Amino acid sequence: MVIMGIQKPAWLEALYTQKFFVGCCYHETAKKNEKNVYCLDCCVSICPHCIPSHRFHRLLQVRRYVYHDVVRLEDLQKLIDCSNVQAYTINSAKVVFIKKRPQNRQFKGAVNYCTSCDRSLQEPYIHCSLGCKVDFLLKHYKDLSPFLRKCKTLTLSPDFLIPQETGEEEMANETAQSTIVDSDEPMSWSSSGSESMSMSMAYSSDQIVRKKRSGLYLWRSSASRVSDEDIASSMSRRKGIPHRSPLC
Repeated sequence: MVIMGIQKPAWLEALYTQKFFVGCCYHETAKKNEKNVYCLDCCVSICPHCIPSHRFHRLLQVRRYVYHDVVRLEDLQKLIDCSNVQAYTINSAKVVFIKKRPQNRQFKGAVNYCTSCDRSLQEPYIHCSLGCKVDFLLKHYKDLSPFLRKCKTLTLSPDFLIPQETGEEEMANETAQSTIVDSDEPMSWSSSGSESMSMSMAYSSDQIVRKKRSGLYLWRSSASRVSDEDIASSMSRRKGIPHRSPLC
C-alpha cells in the first residue's frame, strides 16, 4: 500500500487487514481453530493447526485484550521501533494495541492525548497503538525505514501450545515413514531374513518424543532396539488348544 508516496512493508500492511480470532477455513471441524498467529513471511493469519506448515517462518502471536487485538511489546520491538507507544500489562507481559482506538476527549484532567485518535494517555506516551505511531511517522518523517528493524527469526512464546491432534497426526506420519525399509532382495524366513526383520522392528519401535520449544513440536527418535531373543521367543509362541467343558 502506498500513502503519500511512502510504501509500508507488506507484513505491516497485512497485519492491519488480516482478521484474527475467527475460525480457520482450513480446519473448520477442528477444536481450537481460532486464528491467533500471524505469519510475517506469508502475511496471513493462521490457527494453531496451521503452524506445522509455517514452522520455519517468522511467527507472531496475537492476543485479545478488551475486545481488541494486541501483541507482545517484546516481539513487536524486534520488527519496529515502539517507543512512545503506551503498553498495557496482561498475564505479566506488556502488550500494545495493533489498530487505532478512536475516543472523544472525555477526561479534562488528562495531560497527554494520542497523536492520531485523541485518546487520553499516561505520560510520557503519545501513541495509543502501533497504527497511530505509523501514521504519525508517515505524516511527519515521510519514511518508515529508519524505524524498521531487521528480524530474521521470530518464534512463538514458550507458553504457546499446539493442539494435541496436530501433534498426533505428525507422529503418525513420522512413524509410517520410519517403518519403510528399502531393499532390493526379497524377504525370506531364513536366518538372514530374521536379522533384517529384527532391524525393521527396531526401527518401528523407535519412540518419537514430543518437546515444546517456542510453541512448536520437535521430533526425535530414541534408540530402543529389540533383541533377537525377544523376537525368536515371540515367534515361537503358540496359542493353546481350547478345551471343551465335560458334558453332564
